[in-house]
Amino acid sequence: MKFCSECGAPVELRIPPGDDRPRYVCTVCATIHYQNPKLVVGAIPEWEDGRILLCRRAIEPRYGLWTLPAGFMENGETTAEAAARETLEEANGRIAVGELYSMYSLPYISQVYLLFRSRLLDMTFSPGAESLEVELFEERSIPWDDIAFRPVRFTLQHFFADRKAGCFRFRNGNLEPPAR
Repeated sequence: MKFCSECGAPVELRIPPGDDRPRYVCTVCATIHYQNPKLVVGAIPEWEDGRILLCRRAIEPRYGLWTLPAGFMENGETTAEAAARETLEEANGRIAVGELYSMYSLPYISQVYLLFRSRLLDMTFSPGAESLEVELFEERSIPWDDIAFRPVRFTLQHFFADRKAGCFRFRNGNLEPPAR
């Protein structure tokens, strides 16, 4: 960040009084510009027969790989609204949003993933602008080697294990950077 969004003056990185970390602070109006993690919110859309709706990405990062419908939460919406919106945008799918199922913190890229169990309301889904294709998958058919993001992979693995056990429980984890 180089300039203040309030007055346009230059900003400098310093620790404001009463804070414990460097922040961008305006050199003229003293506005503190906080930079906080991004929330990635999505759904685990399940059809009546137990299949899960996945989207094949038409955008970077991870173009061509599969994921659950998810994306950055917008200002002015709830997490459940974000999950429903992302499913509609990426898969033209309508869902009933259920309980929060998984939360993964990725501090190395300042993201938090929140994924909700959900139920597809009908079979009218199709690729949205950010998807090459969308498809319902049984567990054995999921393209595990082509899953785009680790929080999605872990969520799906836990989801199917919990379904087999007959008891879904909230999943929470912190992910370190992937090994290179």
